[in-house]
Amino acid sequence: MPASPRALSGRLRPVLLTLTTTAEPATDLGFLLHKHPDRAQTFPVTAGRAHVFYPRAEPELCTAALLLEVDPIALVRGRSDASTLGQYVNDRPYAAGSMLAVALAGVFSSAMKGRCAARPELPSRAIPLTVHIPTLPCSGGAELVERLFAPLGWQVDATPVPLDPQIPEWGDSRYLDTTLTGRLRLADALTHLYVLLPVLDGAKHYWVDADEVDKLLRAGGEWLAAHAERELITRRYLAHRGAYVRTALERLAEADEVEVTALDNALEAPVVEPECQHGHLQDTTGHEGGHADVPEKPVPLAVQRRGSVLAVLRASGARRVLDLGCGGGALLRDLLADSQFTEILGVDVSAGALEVAARRLRLDRLPERQRERVALRQSALTYADASLAGYDAAVLMEVIEHVDEVRLPALEHAVLGVARPRTLVVTTPNVEHNVRFETLEPGRFRHADHRFEWTRAQFRTWATAAASRHGYGVRFLPVGPDDPEVGPPTQMAVFEREAAS
Repeated sequence: MPASPRALSGRLRPVLLTLTTTAEPATDLGFLLHKHPDRAQTFPVTAGRAHVFYPRAEPELCTAALLLEVDPIALVRGRSDASTLGQYVNDRPYAAGSMLAVALAGVFSSAMKGRCAARPELPSRAIPLTVHIPTLPCSGGAELVERLFAPLGWQVDATPVPLDPQIPEWGDSRYLDTTLTGRLRLADALTHLYVLLPVLDGAKHYWVDADEVDKLLRAGGEWLAAHAERELITRRYLAHRGAYVRTALERLAEADEVEVTALDNALEAPVVEPECQHGHLQDTTGHEGGHADVPEKPVPLAVQRRGSVLAVLRASGARRVLDLGCGGGALLRDLLADSQFTEILGVDVSAGALEVAARRLRLDRLPERQRERVALRQSALTYADASLAGYDAAVLMEVIEHVDEVRLPALEHAVLGVARPRTLVVTTPNVEHNVRFETLEPGRFRHADHRFEWTRAQFRTWATAAASRHGYGVRFLPVGPDDPEVGPPTQMAVFEREAAS
């Protein structure tokens, strides 16, 4: 008879991971994981046996535990290498690395794919999650855990485990007691763990071949292409095997380019009539009024939005401008074409987006005086960066809705608290206006990566509070026709720093 999970945890302290949610009812976690909270289950896996059980299962809080019992003898049997994984004494029975990742994929395969036949509406919901891994091996320390997980919407608490608590002078081990908290779909959380556990560890227990490229892209397909550390993740996941790494990075670059050039992909067709700065229709020659027999050429919402942002920046007198979340560089190109803006910096978390921006701007062919006016930088907007301080204006154009709401305070602090531009322009979709788009299915967001879309009241509440916290005034402007019932398609907030702050 196999030992119980409780007995195992007391005798061997094997690899353990817990998933906790407070979503109500929290016991829906059992449906998502396809594992009943009322019984413990054991599954054979490559490394030994995996046990799934629920230390707590109540409507207000539910915790599922995955405990991996590694067989160290079977692990070594048949191996001839001299690495630590080829020795009878190693850390695999205790370390949450590639073996735990394989067990996750095997035991929770349906959950990782976002399937739930009994409750099909559950997998699409983002729920509050806490992941605890007491012994996470990490070649890079807590800082690397932060770099890998924080851009995906996690708050990270990683504490080094001492080599011996009784002998503090020995220092810390390479293991971290790690807690991740966030509001995500469970399927996303599991794919993050599946890919990043072996990346942090830096050691896989099995041979890496060409199939691993497909595994990586399947698991990380919805988030890896845009990750700032995608190259590091790819190299470590594929054990630094050059040909496989190059193949994976090329495929990720292709995926990333498609993503960054298809913003507002639910609204690719023109949806807004052209307006001048004062809201009047213009004819094709640029004069107000137009001619009755000359039909107006529809202008895509993205073009209308950039025009509105530029009008505000020009009126503010800004000369040094930050485009935060610049994507493929459409606004950067417009800024570069206006001599008022003497210094332009585009910032984005996606290396692929910056490559697209560089091509769009033709940076390698710009005259020297033009080239000196513009620069690109890769950075996560939720990280405070003091080097971004001192600019006249900053723009967050269709950016905040791509950030998990739990990460918005970090973005707010980084932009309004640390960078502190004199003027900040923020645009975001007005979800109330979505009913006016015939091609947009009810309940669907305008872009597949949007984490939320706000009503006008929600946007005003957030912007007003953020401005008050950081010494700014804020005003609101419509972008596009201001529908009397549902408002404009895009809503804009203009933050202006108060003189005394």
